[in-house]
Amino acid sequence: MGAVIGDILPLALGIMVSPIPIITAILMLLSPKAKGTSVGFLLGWVAGIVVVLTLFILLASVIPQTEADQSQPVAGVIKIVLGALMLLLAVKQWRGRPKPGEQAALPTWMSAIDSMTAGKGRALGFLLSAVNPKNLLMAAGAGVVIGSAQLPTGDLVVAVVVFTVIAAASIAVPVIGYLLASSSLTKPLESLRGWLVHNNATVMAVLLLVIGVTLIGKGLGSF
Repeated sequence: MGAVIGDILPLALGIMVSPIPIITAILMLLSPKAKGTSVGFLLGWVAGIVVVLTLFILLASVIPQTEADQSQPVAGVIKIVLGALMLLLAVKQWRGRPKPGEQAALPTWMSAIDSMTAGKGRALGFLLSAVNPKNLLMAAGAGVVIGSAQLPTGDLVVAVVVFTVIAAASIAVPVIGYLLASSSLTKPLESLRGWLVHNNATVMAVLLLVIGVTLIGKGLGSF
């Protein structure tokens, strides 16, 4: 159980510090419909993580199982492929980072956040956690790790909860904090948004590189 938590922790942290969803949540908290859209976004974000994680746990559970001290070539290949895809995304992110003095570009859909409803916020949260390639790969990697570990049901549930709580923390903390003390959080949120916008590509490139290499190493260790 402890080994599984250790393996999925970097993947959960990778999702947690993903800049674009955090920027989206901050923009929602600074919008006219802050409470409704931000809560909807948080619910969709959590739902997307759980859905992808559960799907890949189920897929990994049908992989032919071996004893704990034997090789797991199928799971190893899946981890290596996921890790390689992360490395490709890391290169893309690094090459796309803004040059010195250049303004970082944000997705055009962010301009519509001010007019979003709670339902649209929920759908956007689900898409960014379940369909966004970077987060999808990390949740998929965690699902494969958990699903191939042959955990008892209780330990499996604990692993899913731990992963979800950590992965969702960066959205949950500002949303819940804003609901409790909106006036005192406006300026810090603006500052954080500006830093994340400028450093989004660099942060994600480094994260994907580290996690991709780690996942490839875990895959090679499965043979």
